[in-house]
Amino acid sequence: MEVHGKGNVPSQSLSELQILTIMSVPPLKVTEPRRVRKVLISDEHTNAIHGCYQIVLCYENVKQGDHGWYMAGWIVESLARVLLDHPLLAGRLQRMDGTGFEILANDSGIRLLEACYPTSLSDFLELNKRNQHLKTELVFWKEIDAQCPQFSPLCYVQVTNFECGGYIIGISCSLLLAEVFLVENFLGKWAEIHHNMSLQRGEIQRPVFYHPPMKNSKSLPLVNRSESESGVQSLVFKIITEDADSREEMGRELAMLCVEEAERKLESDLGSEFCVMVKECSEVIKVESWSRGEGRELKLKYEMRGSRWEEFAVQEVAFNEGNKPVHVCSWIDYVRNGYVMTVPLPNLKNNAFAVILVSPPLSSLSF
Repeated sequence: MEVHGKGNVPSQSLSELQILTIMSVPPLKVTEPRRVRKVLISDEHTNAIHGCYQIVLCYENVKQGDHGWYMAGWIVESLARVLLDHPLLAGRLQRMDGTGFEILANDSGIRLLEACYPTSLSDFLELNKRNQHLKTELVFWKEIDAQCPQFSPLCYVQVTNFECGGYIIGISCSLLLAEVFLVENFLGKWAEIHHNMSLQRGEIQRPVFYHPPMKNSKSLPLVNRSESESGVQSLVFKIITEDADSREEMGRELAMLCVEEAERKLESDLGSEFCVMVKECSEVIKVESWSRGEGRELKLKYEMRGSRWEEFAVQEVAFNEGNKPVHVCSWIDYVRNGYVMTVPLPNLKNNAFAVILVSPPLSSLSF
C-alpha cells in the first residue's frame, strides 16, 4: 500500500480509498423455517424501498491484534453467528403479485467489504471536520433494483483500515429493516458475540478469513458507491401514549403529529405530502402516502420528545474489551421525498413508538 502525506494533515481525494476484498456473509446455519416480512406498497410508492440507514463507528487500536485486518477476519464469524437471530438482514426482497414485495430470509448474505485509506485515523477524522462528505467513503450502498430486487443486498458492512492503526466499521441497511439496529439492539448483540469469541479462541491469533495488505494492491472496481447526494435531513422522536387504538392506526396518526412538531421547531414548511411507513407487526410493513387534511382530529393522550441517534446505544458498542468507538455518526440517505417511519418500541405498560422523520432537501435548515 502506498503511503501519502505523512506529517501534516493530508488533502486526500475520495478516489484514494481502496476496496480490497468483497464477500457475502450468510447466517452460520441454514435458516429454518424461512422468515418472511411482507412490504405492502403500491407501484406509485416503490421509491420508498430505496432509503437506507447508515452508521459509522471509529475505533483506535488499544492492543496488539486489534487492528482492522484481523478485525475484518473475525467479523466474518461473529456476523454469521448474530445473523442466526436476525436472518432477514441476510435476505432479499422479491416482488409479490399486485401487493408489493416481501423480504425472504433466504440466506443470500450481508455484503462485507474490506478497504484501506492512506492516512492515519486521527488525520482522517480531522479531514472529516472540514469535509462532511468524506464519511460517505466509509459506507457502501447500492440502491435496490425495484425490477429485480432479488439480486440486491439489504445490508452492507465495510471495514476500513488506516495507517498507524485504527479502523472504521461502516454499515448501510435498508430502511425496511432499520429497526433491527434502532430497536432490537443488533449492534450490541453482535459486539457481545464478537467479544465472547475472543475469550474462547485462546491461542488462535489469526482468523481464517484474513486478508493481509499487499504491496502494490489495486482497488477492486466498484460502481454506485454511497454518496450523500440527496441532502435529506432527519429528526427522531420518541412517543408514549395510552391510547387504545390499534398500533397500525396509531402509527399513522403519530407520524402526522411529528411532521407538525418538526415544522414548529424548524419554522419551515416540510411540504404537503409524505410517504408513511408503518411497521404493523414483525411480519408486515405497510407503505402509503399521506397528504395534509387527511386523517382524523388527533385526541391522543401522549408524551412526545425529540430524540437523538445517540440514544440508540451505538456510542457504547465495543467489539473488543475496553475499546469503545472514539467517534460515531448516523444518518439516513437515498430518500427522495418526505418520509416518516414509525416503529413500535418494546414497552409493557404503554404504546411506545420511535418516529423517524426525513425531510425533503431543504438547504436553509440546520439541525
